[in-house]
Amino acid sequence: MTRPVTHEEVETFWADGVVCLRGVLPVSLVASLAEPVDVALTREQSADLTSMGRSLAESGHSVLTDRGVGGGRFVSGVDHWRHQPELRDFALASPLPALVGMLMRSTVVRLYEDSVLVKEPGALERTVWHQDLGYFHVDAEQLCTTWCPLDPVTEMTGGMVFARGSHRWGATFRPNLFVSPTPIPGTVGESVPDVDALVAAGEVELVTFALEPGDVTVHHARTLHAAGGNRSTDTRRRAVSVRYCGDDARVLLRPGAPLKPSRRGLTDGMALPDDEFPVAWDVRAEDRLW
Repeated sequence: MTRPVTHEEVETFWADGVVCLRGVLPVSLVASLAEPVDVALTREQSADLTSMGRSLAESGHSVLTDRGVGGGRFVSGVDHWRHQPELRDFALASPLPALVGMLMRSTVVRLYEDSVLVKEPGALERTVWHQDLGYFHVDAEQLCTTWCPLDPVTEMTGGMVFARGSHRWGATFRPNLFVSPTPIPGTVGESVPDVDALVAAGEVELVTFALEPGDVTVHHARTLHAAGGNRSTDTRRRAVSVRYCGDDARVLLRPGAPLKPSRRGLTDGMALPDDEFPVAWDVRAEDRLW
């Protein structure tokens, strides 16, 4: 890593549910992901969320979009680390796991999954308010998502926004269809609240960051977050997102949430097996910040 995590950044992560780590990844490392990300978009693990949003709207579901020229695609996929060595190395052998271990105050960091998210210029679909935990078949307090941009990110290109402190609300919210607030059928839990209304009422404060390659945001799995569409005409918004588990993570199968075929044999309460959740970092005494 280019620098260690500071005590202030650790405190911010636990207080706000999100922290921006400026310049912690070498820009050359981030730039090396450009070709692997383009390859990932062509693999079966990726889905065209613009087309999905169009289908949802045609069937009567609410799909949120921004105003703009349009014409671009929003494409996302998961588990590219299983098939692409460059993305496996980024998830397991880059500075990310050590950074996460320091932030989460965990002695072990395990990979949950990775994701590639690309909003092309004119991909106007908004990423609706959601909480990552409802999609995950684990339960933990030491559980987070990293978001690593390959391009400069602004509000215009679809930068993420977070509900400060929402990880401390004590709720697990139903996962939704990502470009629609419609919950995934069969899931359980509370519905995602109307965060925009809570903001308007002065009950919630939002946090957002303009980012450059080398910056990383890390948010708690319980933190509510969203993103706008890419209203620019010439700037891609490419990011690699990697999710990690810490010491306290245990399996918890959530009804209705998508379950990877290789994890169908898991049972509630079991420790995370190495073959499905590989260890990415194991603390040494001199690495501890707490």
